[in-house]
Amino acid sequence: MKKIITFLLMLATVVPVAAQQYNHTRRARLHNDTDHYYGLRLGLNSASLGSDNAEMDLNARTGLNFGAVYGLQLTTSAPIWLEAGLTYSEKGGKTTVLGNKITSRMSYLELPVVCKYSFDVYDDFYIQPFVGGYLALGIGGKTKDYSTHTSTDSFDDLNRFDGGLRLGCGFEYMMIYAELGMEFGLANISRDDFDTARTQNIFINIGVNF
Repeated sequence: MKKIITFLLMLATVVPVAAQQYNHTRRARLHNDTDHYYGLRLGLNSASLGSDNAEMDLNARTGLNFGAVYGLQLTTSAPIWLEAGLTYSEKGGKTTVLGNKITSRMSYLELPVVCKYSFDVYDDFYIQPFVGGYLALGIGGKTKDYSTHTSTDSFDDLNRFDGGLRLGCGFEYMMIYAELGMEFGLANISRDDFDTARTQNIFINIGVNF
């Protein structure tokens, strides 16, 4: 609940900024003197960890993500854009073992790179499906066992480097941007030679493009 409230408060600060900057950016795009954009993103993750080891398998938990992106139009003959960013993203999961609650938070610095196609639906409204990938570096996190009231580093048994596929769809109106997407970890982040563990994530973000 605290994270959701924080998310809504940050959203309330983003929207007025977008409204103030919209007219300037719209004039630039109408005159075709820009082939790139900068963006800010803020959102929520619903992350989990899939493993063939039941003790490592984690159900979805909510986390924050935020960061900045840069988009570049790849060709003037089609509305195809390449977007790269740098974000802070909270993943992990939660489970119950013999009635005992266990939660794991894994914080990452993430580099997403996607290719977008922008459909001009009506006036200033665009639909932008995207596909690409991401690389991530674990920078911290705690796993809490509520039965023993102890916590450990989430990366004691997991590799810090991760990477995988990223896909979804964005929606842009004026300067306001929103997106819904999924990440599928392809890297096995388990340190055990006999087990596998891969991250999974559903995210929803909002933001502005300048």
